[in-house]
Amino acid sequence: MTNQNETNALPPKTCTIERLITQVEDIEKVLNGQKTATRRNGRYADIGEVMSLQNRQYVVERVYSQSLGELTDEDARQEGYTNVEEYKQSILSIHPGMPWLPKMRVWVHEFRPIQD
Repeated sequence: MTNQNETNALPPKTCTIERLITQVEDIEKVLNGQKTATRRNGRYADIGEVMSLQNRQYVVERVYSQSLGELTDEDARQEGYTNVEEYKQSILSIHPGMPWLPKMRVWVHEFRPIQD
């Protein structure tokens, strides 16, 4: 697997953590504990950065690059889907006309809730 080790230097962020999870369905999945990772075409957060969703906080624990072809059903479950095909169809419905290219790289942001 070609996941980038957290100790390696990460490139600069391409967006802010506030834009990491914006879809209503995805926000609900995070709040319900069904979603613990999100993939974006850029890097939106640093390790240790805190994301707030509806007055709940989540800390980013891992950030690494992954190709779409490396996705597993376990990765899809972290995203709140049953399997890779379900995740793929959801992404393609959100981004009409976007090709699903196995070599395309995305940034994985894994997070967990901060307990009060």
